Amino acid sequence: MKRIGFSGLQRVAVVLLCLVVGAPLVHAQQAKGTGTDPGAKNAAPSAAANSASIPTTETSSATQQVNTATVQHPTLDQLSWLEGRWHGEWGSRIADLTWLEPKAGEMAGLFRLIEGQKTLVLELFSIVEKPDGIELFLRHLTPELLPWEKSDATTLNLEGVDATKATFMNPVNGEPKRLIFTRVDADTYVQRSEIEPAEGEPQVIEITFHRQKPPAAVANAGSAAHRKKP
Repeated sequence: MKRIGFSGLQRVAVVLLCLVVGAPLVHAQQAKGTGTDPGAKNAAPSAAANSASIPTTETSSATQQVNTATVQHPTLDQLSWLEGRWHGEWGSRIADLTWLEPKAGEMAGLFRLIEGQKTLVLELFSIVEKPDGIELFLRHLTPELLPWEKSDATTLNLEGVDATKATFMNPVNGEPKRLIFTRVDADTYVQRSEIEPAEGEPQVIEITFHRQKPPAAVANAGSAAHRKKP
């Protein structure tokens, strides 16, 4: 039998130590999914991906539901408070305005501005509800109904509306650029017209309108006095 020297015994001891200690380490790595088994490599990411995808999908669905619930399209009924007869003053000028009730997707209005014994201008309004939004059309007319505008009616798009304010914006020019209706109370509102002409200084016209209620019916005393007794 061949005699093994001290250095040979050291090498044998190192090999045995690797076999004894290394085997548990390999098994431990395989149990953790970090070994060389292809199945173990694929199983861990798949489980993690599935667990992560569930809350992501649920969160996305919940977000879509919230967004759908909060999206609200403006309607013509939100401007129904304008219906009626209104009276206002702009310096020495008298402004009369009448809005008809919303009906068949449209709401018409007529404005008249008078100074002394002269009618300065008539304005015809029409607010129309369309599938893609609400638009306001207006034309300026003389008392003989000759149009000031030589082209199509001026068009303003509804920019925003809530319970107390409606803002219309003109995307084409600045005459007017914006038309704003601000509701003060049930019988008062302010109409603001912001004019930005191509030449000259910008102008702002504000008129406070008060609702004109119909006069109370007066009993016909004459006919009652001549009524025959039964």
